[in-house]
Amino acid sequence: MSSEVIDAFARRLDLSKLSAGQFIRLLETLHMLGSAGAGVEMRGMSTETLVDVVGRASKEQLHAVAEHPELRRVFLEEIFRRMTDHFLPEKARYSSVVVNWRFSGGDGDGGYDRFQTVIEDGMCVSGADLGREPDTTITMAADDFFRVATGNAAVATMFVTGRVRVKGEYAPAVRLSGYFDIPSAPR
Repeated sequence: MSSEVIDAFARRLDLSKLSAGQFIRLLETLHMLGSAGAGVEMRGMSTETLVDVVGRASKEQLHAVAEHPELRRVFLEEIFRRMTDHFLPEKARYSSVVVNWRFSGGDGDGGYDRFQTVIEDGMCVSGADLGREPDTTITMAADDFFRVATGNAAVATMFVTGRVRVKGEYAPAVRLSGYFDIPSAPR
């Protein structure tokens, strides 16, 4: 199934009519079809459509994704995979920062899923573990990250309310979102 078809399908879904459980079953089905090589893959969805889906999903639906071990991993990996595509090297030309991400409720060390983003020499690399010493560690819930990473929530508000915790240097954490062009949802 082409990107255009999966995008059209996703945009036509009325997520308000799906319970959190139905939303999860839909995502499980899409993920299963992709894993089976049926030509339907969530990773084939455009970033703009992913942003739209996250924006239209309820807090309960996104929380259910964050609680589902396999779909949680799929969403996190997909967001981090796309970071390089949306990196603005001219905005980070003179920046060098290593950010560790910790997402509570995970199955990794200490109950966290961990990822890392390295920005240096005008390049951005993100992945599950790049083995670098962090300048900053950002800890938050996965469902909050889904919203922040897709531009559907303000990170500043989450800092103020304590939903985002930072250990290490604060400046890189505050500037980080300015290094990326987060696409808008199609209208």
